[in-house]
Amino acid sequence: MRVISGLWRWRHNPLYRPTDLAEGLLALVTLLFVLVAAPLVGALAGGATEDALQRSVREQHKARHQVRATVVRVLEPARPDLDPEGISGQALRTRVMARWTAPDGTGHQRPVLVRLKDPRPGGHFPLWTDAEGRTTARPLDTTTATTHAVLAGFGAALLSAALTEGARRLTVRRMVRHRYAVLDRAWDKAGPDWGRTGTGS
Repeated sequence: MRVISGLWRWRHNPLYRPTDLAEGLLALVTLLFVLVAAPLVGALAGGATEDALQRSVREQHKARHQVRATVVRVLEPARPDLDPEGISGQALRTRVMARWTAPDGTGHQRPVLVRLKDPRPGGHFPLWTDAEGRTTARPLDTTTATTHAVLAGFGAALLSAALTEGARRLTVRRMVRHRYAVLDRAWDKAGPDWGRTGTGS
């Protein structure tokens, strides 16, 4: 904005250069893009992400089922060398042997990690499985999907604005270098006679 207002004030100045006009127009175009196009890019990216995530939510809720599992017995914690992943996550979970019936009617019994305050044999807890009874992660909910879509749109808007500003700065830098190159060439022509005009030498 400083560049645009400054160019408007100094447009009749004899030192005003064509590159100043180009720089001002570039700043104006960048500002318009950041104010108009970047939010539009963010809205489009967020909308596309929302559609994809909500479709995934529907598919997950259709393919995953919550069943009632029963604790058979509490197991010893998994050894770190056998289960190197998620050791910190296991600190809040207990490893138990559980039994449940799958949506297709088949019975299953295998070790699972559960978040229970007091896991005892015979205790019940909810468990997410697929149609065949294999344990799976909890399906994504619509609120979380919307939150991710909003964040994706916001990130896309910021990224497009940052890329536009970066392109403007790079263009201005090249314009300044070209300006200095022209000035150097003019100085090389006038340099040898500088200060001797009209001295009679």
